Amino acid sequence: MVELVTAHPSGGYILEELHPGMTAEKVIPVTEERIRLFAEASDDFNPVHLDEAFAAKTAYRGRIAHGLLSASFGSAVVGTILPGAGAIYLSQTLGFHLPVRIGDDVLVRISVVAVDQESARVELNCEGFVDGKLIMDGVAKVRVPRRRRPAKD
Repeated sequence: MVELVTAHPSGGYILEELHPGMTAEKVIPVTEERIRLFAEASDDFNPVHLDEAFAAKTAYRGRIAHGLLSASFGSAVVGTILPGAGAIYLSQTLGFHLPVRIGDDVLVRISVVAVDQESARVELNCEGFVDGKLIMDGVAKVRVPRRRRPAKD
């Protein structure tokens, strides 16, 4: 059963609050600026992402966003909503199914699949959609805090 959740009031869920079925979503627009900034951050200046004249001659018939830019949107959900603050990525599998373009809105959906209380690890199903079509998917494993840090006075 899917249970749509929002960010925890503390900023993050602790291990004991997580269970399979918990799901969080976020919509992130793909803009010219995001693609440019990602190229700068990653040092990936492939012209299929940045040069319309070049990209028009490819199989994509125009510019596409970096696959890892779209994949990084999952990190926005994992780090700020589910599990949220304190979650640390350990691994991520990825499959890319359709290109993402400037002007697309990517709906990222992260769902808890399994919780391992002993190792403080959580397995998450990660999906991205544009106009209802699956553009990417994968499985993340993250470490989650067992308790919250006390508030600072």
